[in-house]
Amino acid sequence: MEMTVKIAEVFDSIQGEGQFAGTPSSFIRLTGCNLRCWFCDTPYTSWQPEGFQQTWQELVDRVADYSSSHIVVTGGEPLLQPDIVPLTAGLKALNRPITIETAGTLFRPVHADLMSISPKLANSTPDTQPWKHRHDVLRNQPHIVRQLMDAYPYQLKFVIDEPGDIDEVEDYVAGLQPLDPGNVWLMAQARQPEELAEKSGWLQQLARHRGFRFSPRLHVEQFGNARGK
Repeated sequence: MEMTVKIAEVFDSIQGEGQFAGTPSSFIRLTGCNLRCWFCDTPYTSWQPEGFQQTWQELVDRVADYSSSHIVVTGGEPLLQPDIVPLTAGLKALNRPITIETAGTLFRPVHADLMSISPKLANSTPDTQPWKHRHDVLRNQPHIVRQLMDAYPYQLKFVIDEPGDIDEVEDYVAGLQPLDPGNVWLMAQARQPEELAEKSGWLQQLARHRGFRFSPRLHVEQFGNARGK
């Protein structure tokens, strides 16, 4: 049986967030997610999952033809798919840095040069059942986040919707000590440039005051909520 992964899209763009913001990157967006954040900007990988199966070998060959210097494996939740392990092994052979973007609810022994972990705060919980309960039960897995932090170079990215969210971030980070606060990034919950600009002003001040780093969202600034960007 051929080993496959389910993908929503593959494209070249720039990394919009975190320490590699602005870096030209090839994105592999896998579909399927175990969470249902109400503000999800890729509902076609979670609330209404789309996509098609492709062997991981075909996917590696496809990405090999792309020109970007970095590779980002994202979702959805990419660590849901068992065949992400051979996929990342194949990508590693391309000799390009690999970032994996995850919510930190699952662990698999993948190949990654950066584990970009975005634990979901209470502000992510949807109002609708049954997902309200399921999401709240699954979203907070600090023991798995710690396991990922110990196994890989990492960054922690927290989505901030309003100023009060910062208190939950501080509590969360306190439970993960020891860690370098320089690895903790705050980014604004926004799906359109106008909303992002409004929130980024006060969030930059909060991040500086609390000793964290502020993450831009360059793809939102440039493209809004467009797919394949």
